[in-house]
Amino acid sequence: MQRESLGSRLGFILLSAGCAIGIGNVWKFPYLCGQSGGGIFVLVYLFFLIILGLPAMTMEFAMGRASRKSPVKMYQELEPEGSKWHLHGYLCMVGNYLLMMYYTTVAGWMLQYFARTAMGSFTGLDADQVASAFTGGLANPAIQVGCMAIVVALGFFVNSQGLQNGLEKVTKIMMIALLVIMVVLAINSIFLPGAKEGLKFYLLPSAERAKEIGIFQVAVNAMNQAFFTLSIGIGSMAIFGSYIDRERTLMGESVNVIILDTFVAICSGLIIFPACFAYGVEPNSGPGLLFITLPNIFNNMPMGRLWGSLFFVFMTFAAFSTVLAVFENIMAMCMDQFGWSRRKSGLMNALILFVLSLPCALGFNLWSFLQPLGEGSSVLDFEDLIVSNYILPIGAFLFVVFCTARFGWGWDNFVKEADQGKGMKVQSWMRPYVTYILPLIVILVFVLGII
Repeated sequence: MQRESLGSRLGFILLSAGCAIGIGNVWKFPYLCGQSGGGIFVLVYLFFLIILGLPAMTMEFAMGRASRKSPVKMYQELEPEGSKWHLHGYLCMVGNYLLMMYYTTVAGWMLQYFARTAMGSFTGLDADQVASAFTGGLANPAIQVGCMAIVVALGFFVNSQGLQNGLEKVTKIMMIALLVIMVVLAINSIFLPGAKEGLKFYLLPSAERAKEIGIFQVAVNAMNQAFFTLSIGIGSMAIFGSYIDRERTLMGESVNVIILDTFVAICSGLIIFPACFAYGVEPNSGPGLLFITLPNIFNNMPMGRLWGSLFFVFMTFAAFSTVLAVFENIMAMCMDQFGWSRRKSGLMNALILFVLSLPCALGFNLWSFLQPLGEGSSVLDFEDLIVSNYILPIGAFLFVVFCTARFGWGWDNFVKEADQGKGMKVQSWMRPYVTYILPLIVILVFVLGII
């Protein structure tokens, strides 16, 4: 069976960026930035994106393009005979399923918030009532399971329509709409009365604020965010590498994806921080920023229902772009592994993932007695810990070593693949850094994640 391919370079960039752009960019980035002193965090974050994200993403793309396979079969195509690298392919498969077991529920929250904001459910509520509305929604099993089921069904339906006619077409429309909505929201926020202080906090680095929080803590937060924002380590990028031609070098394409990913993260800060300062809200209010703080801000804003609805449409698109990308990875692995058609893979996985996602969706209500990380924890916390703190960093470490070590695929093979086409090439001076220092940084991310 001939391998499908993407219809355009723009499709590849938007799909890869869509996978990287998720709730982490538009939720975690702003609240981490708020807790880490604003502008100084942004600078350190950009530094780590370049030294950590760029080489790792280039490697994942190269492995996908060289093998023309999904992650499980990819290693079998590239590894030296008799080696066991392909075992990591199975870990990638597990990682993709685990990620979607909770991400589908969180994407469902975005749908709920869009519907509730558009219907005016938050209008006239004070801060405590908005917080109660969020916890009330979590406590309702029908809403949680229903919204998760919509995300699962819709995601696999889109991907079942074909790579170009389903995934690529829908992602292009969604990503372009997402970027337009972001810019409109950012402009609206910047021109709010009192927004100037928010812009200063966000864009001007302050050594004083960094000292208060601790320079080391700021650096750790920025490094973790730079690493996790690109979803490197479970083969999510490798699958799109396997669908593209050799007209462009892969480091150049990685730069484009990272620029788009960073643009979205920076824009989300431009939406949130001016609004926080304009309405006297603490910018370091943590994870509740999205679901409790922002609805309060939209309540007080002129035409707040419109701006709130637009914001949660944008959040839904950000979440759904990641869902579609990872669903494609899951479907491709099953198609490669079991010889299923695209439609059969979509249908089977829709049923499998609906069942696998139930513990997370019910973990806030009927199954709230399940507290795997101790009192007050949830199934979502546990699943996120396994993926974010274990599978992603271990996977990224293995990808880097595989592409640089002679007992793996090796540096020469990696560079030969990555440098095919026009664009930015991998330079020979990068080899010592990528071979010896980059794996140590990934180990550091792993160790800090466990601590």
